Amino acid sequence: MSWLERTIGAVLRAGVIASSLALAVGLLLQFMHAPGAQLLLHAGILTLLATPVARVVVSIVGYIHERDWTFSTLTAIVLLELLASAVAALVFKKHL
Repeated sequence: MSWLERTIGAVLRAGVIASSLALAVGLLLQFMHAPGAQLLLHAGILTLLATPVARVVVSIVGYIHERDWTFSTLTAIVLLELLASAVAALVFKKHL
C-alpha cells in the first residue's frame, strides 16, 4: 500500500471516528437535555461533511508530490466543484 493510500485511509478513519463520537455524545446530551448538545451535533455533521473534502485535499498534495500532473489537475477540479456546490448551497439558502 502506498503512502498516499495509507494517508487517505487515516484521514477518512479520523473523520468518521471524530464525527461519530461528536454525534453520539451530542445525541446522548440531547436526550439528557444537557447544554452543548446542539454544538456537538453540528460539529459532528460538519466533520462528516468535511471528511471527503479533506480526502480530496490530501489526494491533491499526494499527486503533486508524485508529480502526477494529470491527477493533480483532475482532483483540483473536483475540489473546486465541491467548494462551488457549498457556496451555491449557502447562496440558495440565503434566498429562501
